[in-house]
Amino acid sequence: MSEVLRLENVTKRYGTLTALDNVNLSLESGRIVGLLGPNGSGKTTLIKILNGLLTPTSGTATICGMKPGVETKKLVAYLPDNVFLNSWMRVRQIVSYFTDFYEDFRPELAYAMLEKLGISPDRRLKTLSKGNKEKVCLILVMSRNARLYVLDEPIAGVDPAARDYVISTIINTYNPQATVLISTHLIADIEQVLDEAIFIHQGHILMQKTVDEIREENGKSVDELFREVFKW
Repeated sequence: MSEVLRLENVTKRYGTLTALDNVNLSLESGRIVGLLGPNGSGKTTLIKILNGLLTPTSGTATICGMKPGVETKKLVAYLPDNVFLNSWMRVRQIVSYFTDFYEDFRPELAYAMLEKLGISPDRRLKTLSKGNKEKVCLILVMSRNARLYVLDEPIAGVDPAARDYVISTIINTYNPQATVLISTHLIADIEQVLDEAIFIHQGHILMQKTVDEIREENGKSVDELFREVFKW
């Protein structure tokens, strides 16, 4: 395995507020990792730094040895926690747009997943339900052959009946040489697919362990340990 992501002494401040405080983190390829923490813990700031949307106040972040920027956008497939597509476009137009924009985009995979979920490529995005819009966004992101997939709440708006399919989509379509970083509050739903879990709180990494280590050392599931650590 090779290192896909590294953060060294990363701090991010907004005025007097410190969102990330001297964070050190390393992730290797071929891993599905949960980024877990309560609201305001620093998850979104960390994700935006990885995508080049924010610059650290101090410290360095690298993706495959490069600082986030134009070149790393070719390596990172990012799913934000809100629908990011133009609502007037037909699904087919959006697939075509992604095909033109990303060299690593696999349109045949996108169409296969759309068919599996019963979403017509001829539908305009604005005519789809909120859940189906989010499924389209996930399909587009997972149809890239990226090195790092960053998924922010990928199943939050999806009905429980479709969550298993969404999770299996994540498992079965990502590049096996890549890393998948999933930020979510629905830990019990994704725990089955995680290799590692990162607990973050008030800008600090509290823990980074494999799921097996958590279960063996604590006698608890990741969800149970999370509820214990962040019990108010």
